[in-house]
This record gives sequence, structure tokens and C-alpha cells, in this order.
Amino acid sequence: MTASGSGSPLTVGIDIGGTNIRASVVDSTGSVLETVQCPTPHSAAALESALDRAVRELARRHTLDAVGLAVAGFVSQDRSTVRFAPHLPWRDAPVAKRLTERLGLPVLLEHDANAAIWAEYRFGAAAGGHNVVLVAIGTGIGAALLIDGHLYRGTYGVAPELGHLQVVPQGRDCGCGKQGCWERYCSGTALAETAIELVGTDAEPSALARDIVADPGALTGRRVADAAHDGDPLAVRVMADFARWLGLGLAFVGDIFDPDLVVIAGGVSSSAPLFLDEAREEYAAAVTGHGHRPLARIRTTQLGEAAGMVGAAELARTALIAGH
Repeated sequence: MTASGSGSPLTVGIDIGGTNIRASVVDSTGSVLETVQCPTPHSAAALESALDRAVRELARRHTLDAVGLAVAGFVSQDRSTVRFAPHLPWRDAPVAKRLTERLGLPVLLEHDANAAIWAEYRFGAAAGGHNVVLVAIGTGIGAALLIDGHLYRGTYGVAPELGHLQVVPQGRDCGCGKQGCWERYCSGTALAETAIELVGTDAEPSALARDIVADPGALTGRRVADAAHDGDPLAVRVMADFARWLGLGLAFVGDIFDPDLVVIAGGVSSSAPLFLDEAREEYAAAVTGHGHRPLARIRTTQLGEAAGMVGAAELARTALIAGH
């Protein structure tokens, strides 16, 4: 079948995470018609077989025309090769060609943040934006940039790595090999690390502090956010610190790109009521020329976890129609 009987191509968008693969059939309005999910294998051959099975499972109930993959890693400028993905087994792998041969369908790769911003631009929070930055805050920070309605990938397809802007010289160690990266102070991982650093510095009793003392290794960003929602004094302080770093980082982004819109996405965005107003204030105070320039609107995602799949499917559809 085709989208709403309209004859528009149906495409599959696949979000390849370090833990799970989620594949969705998406129509031309951005609506998700069906989703299948499976664990992410740890070898390249097994991963490609799992992607093959997921698409074929969906193809039993839908007439599919193309596939888009949202990959958390470096994708070549022509969107055919995964150069490097820290949580996936591909290294300089011609994934699009191999899967096209297996499936008999055109396959397009895209960085997951690029896919997400495209979905938000076409169907969600970035609709009507011109120069848009997406900041996806989860375990780390992913980012994407839309300039005059066009995705900006950089010369080699890896821009923009905003999460690895250094905000604290000789600061916290980062998995990228540098120190003091923005994501080390403004992410789900950072929430937990900041909470551990602040234990014992507050006179008010804190259930979160007791949990940390009992088992610091079990702490997660979600636990911190939940505690802040409940008014735990330590968690509230952690969220205030997070909001400060988010606002300061967005001021850097504003100085560099001067966007009219910023979309906050990723798992931490679900806790936005705990930090977003304070982050907006910090951004407004820290951006160069504050008080004498228009400020970017800052919104949270409308499409949530589906954004990567919807965007990858829509980009695959666009390429198919263009004949690429």
C-alpha cells in the first residue's frame, strides 16, 4: 500500500542506536505507520543482516520504495559510507551499497542529528525556521545545522560537532580525547557526574545524596532529573548548573551561527521544564551584544524519539523523487 492511497512513496527510516535498532514506515506527511525493533548486533555482518530482516519484515505489509539510515557517527559527504561510529562496528564501510544490493532498494545514510533536524524542519518544531540549530542532549551532545533551509554537513560530512567545543580548559576528560568539552557539563552523563561532585556541599537533607553515597556507580541522569522534579535540593542544584552550561553553550552557538531558532532534542529534553527557562536567561545574558540584538527562539522537539527515523525516511524520499 502507499501513503493514504495517494501514490506517494513509502520509505523506511531506521534509527541505529548502540542498544536497539528501530525501523519505521513513514509516509509523505511524516506519519509513522508501523515500527519494528530489535537489539543492535555487535559485528558489521550481523548488524547488516538485522537491518535486512527489519526492512523485509515491514515490506511484507507495505510497498516500500527507499530506506534511510540515521547513524550516530561520521557519514561521508555523498551519504554512502560510514566513516566512523563510536558505538557501531562500521569503519569506512560502504553501507549504502551493501544494503542496496541486499534489499534491492535505494539506501541513503545520514547523521542521526541531521536526520532529526530535517524531520523537525519538515514536520515539527523547526517548521518555518531559516537558520536552525538542533542540539540533541542525551549521553552526550549531538548537533545539526540548517542554513537557509539546507542541511550543512561541512566539507567532509562531519559538521557540526558542537558537543566537543571546549568550554573548560583542562576540564573533565572526554571520550573524544580532549578535556572540558561542552557535553561533559551539559548531558545526561554530566548530570550524574555533577551530582557526585556536589555531594556533601549542601546542608539540606537529600535523598539523592544518600543514594549516591550508598552506590555512586548506579547513578543516572534520569535519576537526577526525577529527583529534581520531586524538589530534592541536591538535584535542584545540579539542574541549575546544567541550565547554566546549556545557556553558555547556546551563547557560543549564537555567536558562531546567529540562528533564528534552536531546537533542543534528545532524552534530556523531556525534562526541559526543569532547566529551559533558566538556560534561556543565561543564553540571553551571555551572547555577544546582548540587549542589542534579536535572540534565537529556543524550543523543544515536537517529534521526540521518532525524529531520526522520520527525518531519515523523508531524506530518502526526497532523494528518490530527485532521482539521486
